[in-house]
Amino acid sequence: MNSKPSVPAPAAPRRPHAIETHGDIRNDHYYWLNDRQDPAVIDYLQAENDYLDAMTAHTADFKDKLFHEMVARIKQEDQSVPYFMNDYHYRTAYQSGKEYPLYYRKKDDPTAVEELLLDVNALADGHTYYAVAGLSVSPDNQWLAFGEDTISRRIYTLRFKNIHTGDWLSEQIPGTAGNIVWAADSRCVFYTIRDEQTLRACRIMRHVIGTPHTDDVEVYHEADETFSTFVTKSTSKKYIIIGSSATVSDEYRVLEADTPFGEFRIIQARERLLEYNVDHIGAHFYIRTNHEATNFRLMHTPENTTGKYDWTELIPHRTDVLLEGVTLFQDFLILAERIHGIVHIRVKSRLDDTTDYYINFGEDSYVAMPGNNPEPSASFVRLGYTSMTTPATTFDYHFNEKKLELRKQEAVLGDFIRENYVSERLYATARDGARIPISIVYRKGFVKNGEAPLLLYAYGSYGYSMDPYFSSVRLSLLDRGFAYAIAHIRGGEEMGRHWYDQGRLLHKMNTFTDFIDCAEFLLQEKYTTTQQLFAMGGSAGGLLMGAVINQRPDLWKGVVAAVPFVDVVTTMLDDTIPLTTFEYDEWGNPNDPVYYHYMKAYSPYDNVKAMDY
Repeated sequence: MNSKPSVPAPAAPRRPHAIETHGDIRNDHYYWLNDRQDPAVIDYLQAENDYLDAMTAHTADFKDKLFHEMVARIKQEDQSVPYFMNDYHYRTAYQSGKEYPLYYRKKDDPTAVEELLLDVNALADGHTYYAVAGLSVSPDNQWLAFGEDTISRRIYTLRFKNIHTGDWLSEQIPGTAGNIVWAADSRCVFYTIRDEQTLRACRIMRHVIGTPHTDDVEVYHEADETFSTFVTKSTSKKYIIIGSSATVSDEYRVLEADTPFGEFRIIQARERLLEYNVDHIGAHFYIRTNHEATNFRLMHTPENTTGKYDWTELIPHRTDVLLEGVTLFQDFLILAERIHGIVHIRVKSRLDDTTDYYINFGEDSYVAMPGNNPEPSASFVRLGYTSMTTPATTFDYHFNEKKLELRKQEAVLGDFIRENYVSERLYATARDGARIPISIVYRKGFVKNGEAPLLLYAYGSYGYSMDPYFSSVRLSLLDRGFAYAIAHIRGGEEMGRHWYDQGRLLHKMNTFTDFIDCAEFLLQEKYTTTQQLFAMGGSAGGLLMGAVINQRPDLWKGVVAAVPFVDVVTTMLDDTIPLTTFEYDEWGNPNDPVYYHYMKAYSPYDNVKAMDY
């Protein structure tokens, strides 16, 4: 690499702006930068981009080498494992030199010819950005519907295609969340509208194929700005389901799919801190809920009853097991249970107690979750699997044979050999005594002498668990002597629901101190040194990065804060910003002085000091 240039950094002009809240005055000299239409803001951003280009110009050859190295590991021609649904096998394929997928189907008949449903490459031609979402085929197998986004704002226009003739319907429905649900008649569809300003999914509409979208009927309006709404279909295909969710509260209503013009009925009215979700098979609704169950339990109820007091328990609450998900089959329940931070897949008879066991994957630290399983009559469950040394793998687990069938493992081209890499599961002790899991991977030959480079990653918000997954891109670090570690800090849900509760609202500081304590542990165990320790997080994980930079600037050689959420207080005070009202149960509502002052104590933007970063 060439020597690094010395270029003066651009300095944003300071413009006085006082913000008074609860009698507290914050002076934000850079508040003016929130106006994306201000030419001065655009000029400043361009100056920052120019500065970046100048300061990293000497790495151009190295970046180009890395890029081609990473791309060379990716198989350009690839396809998914087909799945079966309603008389057809479906698959997705990628062709060499093309960026977007092709979607195919083939009737379950040896003489059938495969049909091309959608070539996204052709649709994307002429667009600087293009994405499709929510592909859905009608029950009569005649119509294809999907959402199209050409501006990268997660606002989709719904389009419809006659699969038999290849003709496109002239009707298009703008402003949606991208997915639709078909009624049983293959003529009515239900979809979600987003608010143009906040992007909140707020209305469920009914559309009849062949009619103008201006005639569509609103069947549900979510008026509470802290909730968003969505529509889906039960595993049994018998019910259309509308869900409304906030961070810590849910509400579901259902309608028989063969009566699309009927009235939805509520399963259980929303209550503060009551979370649940609903599915249906046979003659029962199945409800995963936290009702009197911190780590969730599974209940069911006959389909003609509603209300939580009519629910019967199937899987009890356990203090050491988080029930993360349930997949329904005609004869079996597939339970995703998080135990000591790892998701275990449990197979249980649905109608009796003759079967109840966990699938053995042969590794101690891994990620396993049910995949696409649209046919409840199937004799197997499709599973996705990976670990820090195992590329993404698709298994079919056959119930009768109790056997895993390998269907596909992501190809990693080049000289990748799984046995050349080692993963470990470590535990750091936090300052309050909590044991924080750390997943770490490195190439064989890595020496724990306190001199090696290490990248420590974490997220730690919204109850999202950061599991020990594989990344072919990461190999470029490992092959250069790095270790890569994931800190499973509080704010995620790796160790159960309490793990999340201890890392949000007035306990949010645990998220930041856990990450620091994990870094201290890795230093103590001689995995790295402060001159070789790097940290990384994005979005809410970027907030984490800002907080730990302020709290312990001496620990890090470098920090990657990707799309960081750092101006917490000002952002959360502005309820016109997308997502803000959803966030009150995560960060707190700063209109309450207790939450305001707590947020201010960690908000990265409000805690920058004159010190050696």
